[in-house]
Amino acid sequence: MKKILSMILALAMLLTLAACGQESAETAANTETEQTAEVLSGVEDGVLTVAMECAYAPYNWSQPDDSNGAVPISNAPGSYANGYDVMMAKKLCEANGWELEIMQLDWDSLVPAVQNGTVDAVIAGQSMTADRMEKVDFAGPYLYATIICLTKADSPLASAKGISELSGTCTSQMGTIWYDTCLPQIADAQIQTAAESAPAMLMALETGAVDFVCTDMPTGQGALVAYDDLVLLDFAGSGDDFVVSDEDVNIGISVRKGNTVLKEALDSVLSTMFADDFNALMAEAIAVQPIGG
Repeated sequence: MKKILSMILALAMLLTLAACGQESAETAANTETEQTAEVLSGVEDGVLTVAMECAYAPYNWSQPDDSNGAVPISNAPGSYANGYDVMMAKKLCEANGWELEIMQLDWDSLVPAVQNGTVDAVIAGQSMTADRMEKVDFAGPYLYATIICLTKADSPLASAKGISELSGTCTSQMGTIWYDTCLPQIADAQIQTAAESAPAMLMALETGAVDFVCTDMPTGQGALVAYDDLVLLDFAGSGDDFVVSDEDVNIGISVRKGNTVLKEALDSVLSTMFADDFNALMAEAIAVQPIGG
């Protein structure tokens, strides 16, 4: 009788262990499925975390309130982000059913933040260069940017009709094709140390530290709002212009290498927009840009 009882108890324990094992396996499988679904969604928890400088008007800037649709900056309490990049991010989130989180990072920290997963994407006026494409994947373009120069209205350079007529001291923002690719094409340019940011670049021009700067059309248009003593030099169609490739003037959204689901989700929206749509949105950003933004 004791043997039979022992056998019954042993069988019960085996059945219990088997059930627990099956439950554990099912739990593990469910967890794996959830994790896989999260990865495949491209965006963790339905929140698109986007990095930008918040100091690069009219692409992006910071302001003290939520006026004109500004969004809180998650790592800068009390500050709000606005600009073309924020407006575009809001459109992308609305189309995909995501919430939007903005993080403020220095220019040189943007690509590393995508690579290490700190943020999902960078929307910050980045050119889609081959060098960057080795480190991140790009969705877009979400803007096509013409290369221009800025100088003082009372400068002899204000009447320049092409890059061959430019001379003197100049600079641009570090880590950009403006500084690395465009300025070296000006034969008589005396290229100074690169500016750490777009505002620093414009301040160098405004204070007379340099004779002219090189940037893109949106940044130039925004600068004219902030500084009424500047003129924009657009040499497009002159035959005496900067030589740039599509990768230099196509502005894209960087995502982590291999995050094809997020890239495709972004491209599904951007592919329905055209240059006129981008330019109209940029005009909205310039219209609400704070003076000195």
